[in-house]
Amino acid sequence: MRVCEMIERRKTKRIMVGDVPVGGGAPVSIQSMTKTDTRDVEATIGQIRALEEEGCEIIRSAVPDEDAAAALGRIIDGISIPMIADIHFDYRLAIASMEAGAAGVRINPGNIGDRKGVEMIVEEARARKIPLRIGVNSGSLPEKMLKKYGGPSPEALVEAALEAVGMIESMGFDRMKISLKASNVPDTIRAYELAAERTDYSLHIGLTEAGPLYPGSIKSAVALGTLLARGIGDTIRVSLTADPVHEVRAAKLILSSLKLRSFGPDIVSCPTCGRCETDLIEIVEDVQRRIREEKVTAGIVVAVMGCVVNGPGEAREADVGIAMGKKKGVLFRKGEVVAHVAVPDIVNALISEIKNWRP
Repeated sequence: MRVCEMIERRKTKRIMVGDVPVGGGAPVSIQSMTKTDTRDVEATIGQIRALEEEGCEIIRSAVPDEDAAAALGRIIDGISIPMIADIHFDYRLAIASMEAGAAGVRINPGNIGDRKGVEMIVEEARARKIPLRIGVNSGSLPEKMLKKYGGPSPEALVEAALEAVGMIESMGFDRMKISLKASNVPDTIRAYELAAERTDYSLHIGLTEAGPLYPGSIKSAVALGTLLARGIGDTIRVSLTADPVHEVRAAKLILSSLKLRSFGPDIVSCPTCGRCETDLIEIVEDVQRRIREEKVTAGIVVAVMGCVVNGPGEAREADVGIAMGKKKGVLFRKGEVVAHVAVPDIVNALISEIKNWRP
């Protein structure tokens, strides 16, 4: 049985973020957040377009003041994916962002203000049929939750989120999704598990302040992969202190590794050993680069192996692959050698085989 058939997705309410469905059995969508100054329209549009090119499906931008809210409309006009306005402290910025064309608004119950401000946000969202994300972070919990639980525990995150959800539901509004992000893996997993037990709203999953590219990607993969494998999560963001393009790449790899979605070839490669007679690391990087540049979308398994002795056999489950010798490599299909190719030409031969693949 394939992994994708083993994961039973949690049943959730569906919302629409622009034209992207979230929850209700829709594919797990990929989000990122701009790292530019939102008031810099040109730079922000440029970053979002790079993210669109990489496969980002929903984008979020911080709206810290009126100038950022005023810039949002021009940014939205220059991009192709739905924009979520990230709002803290001032309900008026949420309303201005919706008026500018935001497809969704993220508010934090720990700092958005009193009930009256929330009511005004809800009324605007209702009129425009725009969803709200109730986004709770361990670093910005309401003071009463910190006192009750002695700190930002998973239970505190969940109670803060569901209290805010209950307040908004009392206003006759249920077009919501929830996020509960801690900065460590166990608390993040536990918070989302508790929320999944207590609500059927869609969950935006992520690990906040995950860190630099390498450690942050690993921590995010552990946390998000664990949740997704348990059927929890409707839309994801990998938060990294790095170019946001890496966030999208990491999210795609997490989803594809669980067979929840396919974004092109799945590359498997050996770690190399003393039998390897060529620079396999460089070859693998070249294969990855070519696949991205040529936008290869075939959902196949591609093996890049360092040894002609064991390579084809070890990668027998791959659809196509190469195994390297000193001067020549072999091109194989389903474990069977189909050609011998000189090392300088081996990547071209493999890419051609991938592009011409037919099941």
